[in-house]
Amino acid sequence: MNPSIIIADDHPLVLKGLQDFLEEKNYSIIGSANDGKEALKLILEKEPDIAILDIRMPHLTGIEIAKHCDGKVKTKIVLITFEKNNVFYHQAKDLNIYGYLLKELALTEIENCLKSVHKGIPYFSSEIEAHFSKAPHIDFSILTPSEKRIVQLIAQNKTAKEIAEMLNISNRTVEKHKSHIIKKFNLESKHSSLFLFAKENESFLT
Repeated sequence: MNPSIIIADDHPLVLKGLQDFLEEKNYSIIGSANDGKEALKLILEKEPDIAILDIRMPHLTGIEIAKHCDGKVKTKIVLITFEKNNVFYHQAKDLNIYGYLLKELALTEIENCLKSVHKGIPYFSSEIEAHFSKAPHIDFSILTPSEKRIVQLIAQNKTAKEIAEMLNISNRTVEKHKSHIIKKFNLESKHSSLFLFAKENESFLT
């Protein structure tokens, strides 16, 4: 018996194409949404077996929906995206999301994905896995232990003040370390650059 499914995407053509394809394959589509808020409402109300969600949607992202649903419903989340985004990929892994597909490959992989997910076996696109399983071309050995720890804490959304308190150092010392890290990796000097660098490489810093 095929699983019950809810789909959500803010691109009407993608949503219709996916719905038409799945209905042609005799899957039971019990709801669809074009934004994250409506998708979450449908999931909580109807508790489908599987929810196929675009990662980037108005109001709530697919990742945020997965966080809201964690522990509340048994719905298995499958994310689809146009982006090879390191942060989203590792967030999906951390949340134990069941599926992760690139949109351009979705129609060729979705059936295998749904069969796997329905059996309780996660399915991540082979192209996504190959892309993100490669070690980064970044030499983290150039960081001192203190600098590496600071990058880890930045990736955990810690502020400079919180980092200073945790490491028992001054705010000024934290800022000096951050400046050194930015120079070592030739990052842009704006505030968000180091944060994004830390988030994108968090899994390689453990």
